[in-house]
Amino acid sequence: MKSRVGVGIVGFGTVGTGVARILLDNAGLIRRRVGVPVELIRIADLDVARDRGLSLPAGMLTQDSRQVLDDPDVDIVVELIGGYEVAKHLILEAIAKGKQVVTANKALLAVHGEELYQAA
Repeated sequence: MKSRVGVGIVGFGTVGTGVARILLDNAGLIRRRVGVPVELIRIADLDVARDRGLSLPAGMLTQDSRQVLDDPDVDIVVELIGGYEVAKHLILEAIAKGKQVVTANKALLAVHGEELYQAA
């Protein structure tokens, strides 16, 4: 069993900020329910200057989604950027790297779901 689960978020808008807040504010509860810590490791977004009302450790927020995908401490990638091609490429690459993926991108799943399911 893993000693912890690392999460990386790509897309730090309203939903991404909410996911990060839940992971940070409820870390103790999540740990008790899951049995291991679920830690937010890295967040990627094009806008790293906007104040989202969260205090993040230095280096956690980046403009480069590659830092999320390539980080060996990230076990789960949460894709929240929307759209089709960039999101699809990101998800396929995360799967190819052996990472689990969570997405809120219903439009992407409607259009490219079969391809993504096959890759998974």
